Amino acid sequence: MKKKSFIPQTKVKNPEPNIKDENWIIWAGWADRITFEEIKEKTGKNESEVIKIMRKNLRPSSFRLWRKRVHNKSIKHRKKFKLSRKKMVKKIKIDHMY
Repeated sequence: MKKKSFIPQTKVKNPEPNIKDENWIIWAGWADRITFEEIKEKTGKNESEVIKIMRKNLRPSSFRLWRKRVHNKSIKHRKKFKLSRKKMVKKIKIDHMY
């Protein structure tokens, strides 16, 4: 009989795959907070290679949904992400003044 641990176990719905696996690129592509630059640093795959992998492994409707999401969110690029964060912080400061 297995002894129960007193340390709570957190179960994640979609755990992070192994970084060497192609599934990690798909997981990172869907994650909003992981930029294409970070994917390139960790795997060596640039944006166009990530798009090809996503196109190959996702259903056509899922791929279209992902492309639309990436295009509209514009946070998959580090420079755009930092710019959007600055705008958001500035907006929060202005809202709290009134």
